[in-house]
Formats: sequence, C-alpha cells, structure tokens
Amino acid sequence: MAARSISKQSPEGADEISVRQRILGAAFKVFTENGYAGTSTLEIATRARVSKRELYAVVGNKQEMLIACIRERAKRLEMPADVPEPCDRETLARTLATFGAQLLREISDPTVLAVFRLAIAEAVRAPEVARALDSIGGEASRVALREIMIRARSAGLLGGPPVEMVEQFTGLLWGNLMVGLLLRVTDRPNPRRIAQHAREATAAFLQIYPQPDEAKTARKRSCNPATS
Repeated sequence: MAARSISKQSPEGADEISVRQRILGAAFKVFTENGYAGTSTLEIATRARVSKRELYAVVGNKQEMLIACIRERAKRLEMPADVPEPCDRETLARTLATFGAQLLREISDPTVLAVFRLAIAEAVRAPEVARALDSIGGEASRVALREIMIRARSAGLLGGPPVEMVEQFTGLLWGNLMVGLLLRVTDRPNPRRIAQHAREATAAFLQIYPQPDEAKTARKRSCNPATS
C-alpha cells in the first residue's frame, strides 16, 4: 500500500510525521535485536503503539521499513551543499579531510554499525538487507566523493579516474578500522582522532595522485572570493 502524502503544514501531517518516526525507531530496534528474518510487523506495530494497518499505510511492509531506516541514516553521508569548489590543492585537501572525517564519524556511530552487523548476520537468509545497505547507504558516500573527484579533475588538480580515486581514498580512510569496529575489538575513535586520521588519509591520497604536470604550468586559479 502506498504511503500517504505528509503535509508538514497541517497538524494532521505533523502527527503523521511523529507516527512515522516512532515506527522507524521501533523497527530499527527490533531489526537489530531479532534480525531481519526474525522480525515481524506485528512486533514493530506493538512497540510503535500503532495498528498493523496504520503501520502499512504510513511506512509500508517490512522491507520498506528497513529501507526507510537505512535511508534516514544515509542522509548524513551526502555531500553538504556548501562544499567549496576545489580550485587549488590546499582547498581540495581541506574538502577531502572534512568529508573524510564526516564519513568516519557517521559510519562509526553505534547505530550505523548495528545496521552493518545486521546485514552481515542476515547475508544468507535475507540478502536484501545487504543490497539495500549498499545501494542506499554506500552509494550516498560514493556519489559524494565521486563528485569531489570529478570537480578536482576538471580543475586540473587530479589526474586519475574518479571511480578509482574514490576507492583509493576510502581504502586509505578506513584501513582496518571498520573490521575492528564490527568485531568490537576496536573502540570508536574520538573526534580528535577522527580528524587526524582523515587528514593523514588525505595527505597519503594526494601523494598517490599528484597534480598533473600540464596543470602545474597552467594559469594559476584563484580561490579568493570576488570582492564587491
């Protein structure tokens, strides 16, 4: 059943948003506790204090609820609208380090790690969990990074294929950290360590992908905003 349209302008719409948030919160808790295959819509409805009919009307079936849970968290992995245009290597380094720190911070969040553990645990019985996590959550960060790489290449700051550079950067950024976090043998890094690690990964990445020689001899681009 299609979810009803939600109007944020009306009290009824606000109530429905609240119900949706309550359903997704309950669904996420049940998913992580019981696994995807072991979760019933009845238990989600009971915890969310709604009827099964309302649950299906507001969010949808169990798979749609899982996708909605993942999509809510994936929003935090999108590229911010105010990212500066990479017009020199220093600006590019700051942009990559900032976005890299955001990735480390958001993905190492305990609730996000719980989704990854859920996908791993349900890989055989419910492979749609892993597919949804990769297509929604993983793609959000890949698209954002690919856009940064494309802009940097267009500005003559990088010379590699964007897809390859995205893989290289994420590999340097994560290293063995994700495995350690998933196995609970590594503590989540604090904000200072996250920022430092993102800067180190960025510096290593820029050494692997130096500025093309032809771009170095081109007219120097200015990053200074236009004065009024």
